[in-house]
Amino acid sequence: MATQDLTTKAATSAGDANSLSGTVQKSVPGSTTVTGATGADEPAATRGKTSIADVVVVKIAGMAAREIPGVYDMGGGLSRTLGAVRDRVPGGRPNVGRGVKVEVGERQTAIDLDIVVEYGVPITDVAHDVRENVIAAVERITGLEVVEVNVAINDVRLPDDDDADSSGETRVE
Repeated sequence: MATQDLTTKAATSAGDANSLSGTVQKSVPGSTTVTGATGADEPAATRGKTSIADVVVVKIAGMAAREIPGVYDMGGGLSRTLGAVRDRVPGGRPNVGRGVKVEVGERQTAIDLDIVVEYGVPITDVAHDVRENVIAAVERITGLEVVEVNVAINDVRLPDDDDADSSGETRVE
């Protein structure tokens, strides 16, 4: 049923043809819309639409994944390199969505994560904890059902990686 038909039907049933004078609602690309009921007899909290942009789910999933101990960084090699440069620019903000891809439907979402783990942590445990935390956060905050969270481990951060980065010395003299 078209939006115009629903609007006319709701206005007629409420007895006031001017209460919903021909509102046409557009879909925003890159977002999902959770619809509510229309009409004056419906509860106020359910009247209208709520749109959730894909970037919202990306940021929530990225933050939730980074909260897990053992997750060192997120993203593939090139995106981590570009992210490191971006983080060093004055006024730059870290990209919490790096390493996160989502597909958002009307009621469900699927999430793909690329992560780097610390050396020595059990990878299966980290992946399990990441999945649980991401699903809980996305479902709690957005109300969307998370159908799957795919975790790809792209790299392992070794303990001596920090020594080479922080010393500032080069190996060649």
